[in-house]
Amino acid sequence: MTSAAICFWGAAALFAISFGLLVWVILSAFSEGAISYAGEYSDTTSRAFEDIFLFIPARRIAEAGWALAVMAFLLFAGLLFNPNKPAVLVLGLALGIVAAFGAFQLPRQLLAVMRTRRRRKFNEQLVEALGQMSNALRAGFSITQAFESVVQNAEKPIAQEFRVFLQQQRVGISFSDALEALDRRVGSEDLNLVCSAMEIARRTGGNLTEIFDKIALTIRERMRIERRVLTLTAQGRMQGMIVGSMPFLVGIGMAVLRPEIMMPFLRTPQGLAAVAAVLVLVAIGALVIRKIIKIDV
Repeated sequence: MTSAAICFWGAAALFAISFGLLVWVILSAFSEGAISYAGEYSDTTSRAFEDIFLFIPARRIAEAGWALAVMAFLLFAGLLFNPNKPAVLVLGLALGIVAAFGAFQLPRQLLAVMRTRRRRKFNEQLVEALGQMSNALRAGFSITQAFESVVQNAEKPIAQEFRVFLQQQRVGISFSDALEALDRRVGSEDLNLVCSAMEIARRTGGNLTEIFDKIALTIRERMRIERRVLTLTAQGRMQGMIVGSMPFLVGIGMAVLRPEIMMPFLRTPQGLAAVAAVLVLVAIGALVIRKIIKIDV
């Protein structure tokens, strides 16, 4: 072997070792960052689930997130796996990573949906609770006893939240701090109005009975208007869902019935560009429709 060949192979070996070390450092940093993010994410999500009285260990949330991420990555990467076309292969890996990150966030999205439903149900129960508390105050009960009457007679979730409020008072937390914690935990605008009115009434000596009656009337009227708005915008929301889902339903149907027509959309750069354009246009249309039909009351 000549000296030139020895120098060439030596340089190649050094380059391979350096490149391998660089890849190892990058992967190690990415792995540590991913583990740290997953731990913080699962702890935060677990505490948020506890706020709605769903006690799920953080480890289980992390496991579910990783499982969903792996499934999403394998789905997209396997669907676009084509060793004969490196561009499509790289695009499939990139889409797989994006889909894996989105799938990892699904527990948090599920939490947001559950919190919204729980908050809506809480607001509906709050109207009856205010009437019950107003009657209790008229009968000579204290404000704490009025809360206890709601806990004894109401259903979840308002009974759970008021029970936690009373337990915090029993362990030494002041009424104002417990009320603030209740408002922060529920995250309801209606409850925030009630808590603000109670604090003002406690400091200025207002009539809580009349305040509860007026707030209950205000909340009831706002709910009536919201239901009216939902009724008037039902057609637009249904049209948006149908139009937005049609490209995906047609694509799935064609992939099942005529796969030779649909596979070029997933195996060629031009087809993938067309699919990406469809996704972008559908997303823009959904945002526009949502902006039109979303009316704050």
